[in-house]
Amino acid sequence: MAASVLVLGIGNVLMSDDGAGVHAARGLEPSDSDHLRVLDGGTLGLSLLAEIETCDALIVFDAARFGAEPGAVKTFTGSEMDAQLSGVKRTAHEVALCDLLNAAELIGRKPEFRALIGVEPDRVGWGLEPTETVASAIPEMRRVARELIERWAS
Repeated sequence: MAASVLVLGIGNVLMSDDGAGVHAARGLEPSDSDHLRVLDGGTLGLSLLAEIETCDALIVFDAARFGAEPGAVKTFTGSEMDAQLSGVKRTAHEVALCDLLNAAELIGRKPEFRALIGVEPDRVGWGLEPTETVASAIPEMRRVARELIERWAS
């Protein structure tokens, strides 16, 4: 079981749907602050390695292109997440997240329980809010995260 869960929202909130991960994280309320941390990871950086290496489970919210209709939500867990991140990188934060997980693996602290909850973006351009299509998918992203946390707890 994952004793410490880190939920990380990533993306650029100045670029409409690209910020969906951050918006999803900002609205997820930790139910147990001792075991669940929710962070706005923004556009990432190696400084987040310290956060990742101290958690037992990691959930990442992000806008991700996986060939579905805009607003579709898809979850990649464990090795599926690794495969998704090791494929063609479409954003700088996909590269950074892949690098962070590789660094965590090198030091023996890659979380066994990990998931990427992605939403297919509709539009990535200047804008402070996600499009209506993506905004309407954010509650589903949060629901999936809560479901994973409960499953990992049992």
